[in-house]
Amino acid sequence: MTIKILDKETVAQIAAGEVVERPASVVKELVENALDADSTQVSVEVRGGGVSLIRVMDNGSGIPSSEVELAFQRHATSKISSTNDLQSIGSLGFRGEALPSIAAVARVEVVTCADGESAGTGIILEGGAVTCRQNQARARGTTVTVRDLFRRVPARLKFLKSVPTENSHIANVVSQYALAFPGVAFALSIDGKSTLKTSGRGKLMDSVIDVYGVEIAGRMLALDDSEDRWSGGPAGSIRVSGMVGSPELGRAGRGYLSFFINRRWVSSRLLAYAVEEAYHGLLMTGKHPVAILNISLPPQEIDVNIHPAKSEVKFRNESGVFRAVQRAVRQTLVAQMPVPKIEEVATAYAAPGVRRQELWTSPVDSGRSPPPEAPQTLLASLPVLRVVGQVLNSYIVAEGPDGLYLIDQHAAHERIRFEKVKQQRTQQQPEVQGLLEPATFEVTPRQNEILKSCLENLTEFGFSLEPFGDRTYLVRAVPGLLAGDSWPGMLRELLDVLSGEARSDWEEKIVVSIACHGAVRSGQALSDDEMRELVRQLEQTANPHTCPHGRPTVIHLSSTQLEKEFGRS
Repeated sequence: MTIKILDKETVAQIAAGEVVERPASVVKELVENALDADSTQVSVEVRGGGVSLIRVMDNGSGIPSSEVELAFQRHATSKISSTNDLQSIGSLGFRGEALPSIAAVARVEVVTCADGESAGTGIILEGGAVTCRQNQARARGTTVTVRDLFRRVPARLKFLKSVPTENSHIANVVSQYALAFPGVAFALSIDGKSTLKTSGRGKLMDSVIDVYGVEIAGRMLALDDSEDRWSGGPAGSIRVSGMVGSPELGRAGRGYLSFFINRRWVSSRLLAYAVEEAYHGLLMTGKHPVAILNISLPPQEIDVNIHPAKSEVKFRNESGVFRAVQRAVRQTLVAQMPVPKIEEVATAYAAPGVRRQELWTSPVDSGRSPPPEAPQTLLASLPVLRVVGQVLNSYIVAEGPDGLYLIDQHAAHERIRFEKVKQQRTQQQPEVQGLLEPATFEVTPRQNEILKSCLENLTEFGFSLEPFGDRTYLVRAVPGLLAGDSWPGMLRELLDVLSGEARSDWEEKIVVSIACHGAVRSGQALSDDEMRELVRQLEQTANPHTCPHGRPTVIHLSSTQLEKEFGRS
């Protein structure tokens, strides 16, 4: 093929694809611009998952009238002026790519008024070109309205997820910056409903309450960010501040780890590993901590110019940053919790058990073939078994007509509950347990968008929830299998999982979640009657050989294998 230079429109859309991945990317870039403008109030409004409308309003310094069009020229920025500035970037934005990238894939309207100007300026851009300019009344600050996102890029539009999923990503972006900037009052409205509102009083605890709710906030521990204590290199060069959750607040995924570098929201495996190392021995296997950390260090010690979305950074002194974070978190846990309690938790949590992380990463079993480590040929059902005893309070030992059977009690009970829930769903007769008194259930902004969309699904399984104010629901009934169990924890974990799943998979995820929560645990002592009843129920299931996640429930040692191992054959 002949080599040629691409036209400007194609180049603009390619560049836009690097910066504007989804509607949440637009919100992130506009919020960062508002924060760089020293705003103390930032309001975000979205409709249709951000595709129909995104509007970000602030009370920052505004854009001078003579520079409004220039702001939409590629690589035009007020934040750096030379290559030397790239060595010490102090602002959130600096590449001069966000506004032109957004304008290349949407219709953009801007109204802004800078300090010292008597009237504001309004412009409209179509396809990156200004089509209208006029004077417009506005107080100090800027309003950017983005309409019909990706209308000019239908291929990108097809790859977006459902509206609830896109809304949840947007809510997460605003939530993260509300945690990073507690001194800024944030407001988020999704499809006309208030989803998040922070006070902007400057206290991180206030923002944690606004984002995560009182229950989580009440179990957060503040880090001591004194300069001499957390330095990881030269005195005062690395400071770690923020809050971490007490060990019992562990979550099924890493979605509650928030990292900010000089208040820039970033994704970092290094920081995640440092925090998890600090919790070593304190969390149940498969659980992950809650942490909100801001790492402050000189700008020249980090490189933020490695990704168009500015979501990743490189540290000049990685080992120093790792040590500072790990030590800050660990010493906070030790200082604010009695040492004997930590030792007790470490011992208890060392007991064998099913890795909870696998609950959301393994495929759901629905008549699938057994995993490789299981026998290649399995009977359709188990033979009648005689329970012999229990090993490690986790495995039931049973005798069958052809040898010995070891049964994972947790996996077996999951299979039993899984098939029971599926049967109730098929027959549209869910077993429901009404609560003696209605309970309130509070969710995060991201969880709220998912919950609003899956209320009908949850009702079909026995939940009775109704809105009860902003991000609070009144729960009147739960599935019968969850009665007396920790259904609030199950529901929160489920909402976190559903935020990353296609709607077509939601029903299966709900079934698996109900089956897992309340199942007999590994490490739980069972009476002879309880073991016999569990085995009896497992014998009656359609697929007794694996749990809903594909792990084996039974290991069979045949009479021939036993005789061989003991040298009798």
